[in-house]
Amino acid sequence: MRLEIVTPRGPAWADVTPPDPAGVASLLVLGHGAGGGVNAPDLVAVRDTVIGAGVVVALVTQPYRVAGRRSPAPAAHLDEAWAAVLARLTGAGSGQGETVVPAGTPLVVGGRSSGARVACRTSGEVGAAGIVALAFPTHPPGRPERSRVDELRTGLPTLVVNGDRDPFGIPPELPGVDLVLRPGQAHDLRRDVAGTAGAVLEWLRSHSWAN
Repeated sequence: MRLEIVTPRGPAWADVTPPDPAGVASLLVLGHGAGGGVNAPDLVAVRDTVIGAGVVVALVTQPYRVAGRRSPAPAAHLDEAWAAVLARLTGAGSGQGETVVPAGTPLVVGGRSSGARVACRTSGEVGAAGIVALAFPTHPPGRPERSRVDELRTGLPTLVVNGDRDPFGIPPELPGVDLVLRPGQAHDLRRDVAGTAGAVLEWLRSHSWAN
């Protein structure tokens, strides 16, 4: 189902899979890359793989994409909109209506590229238990001095899945961060999306966030 959620930066969309009748293990909320959408192959593969394991998945479209713009909003605007969406999905906000999972359900946040950065920056604010970062952009292409590695230092269990040929860089080993490198893959992670999704499911199960 698609929810249209009011945020301070305009309406956002959350495409939510129905809960597994066998029980809900976690809520996984994923955001898209800067110029793409929630139909990215890796995001779709992750959703389709984990929903059978008790994971409710919400794919979030940022307000600038809902409005039809391709150029991303400033980071602060992305974070503000994301936090508002999470408040609605988890019931942390007031007057937002019904939540999509039972109270107390573990929340895992993440996304691909820019969406992964947003999830990392706001993880403490939204009360996340863990983070799934697909194609985390460690630095702009050709600009390793502009490192974004500090965004991964959240103190939360984090899975990073990156291609070993990603021009946006590969994160170094960090405490609490599990790094999975996909051989021969670039930033889009389009090759062997099933393998990428399988790595996410395995990691979620290792933390009891999937059945």
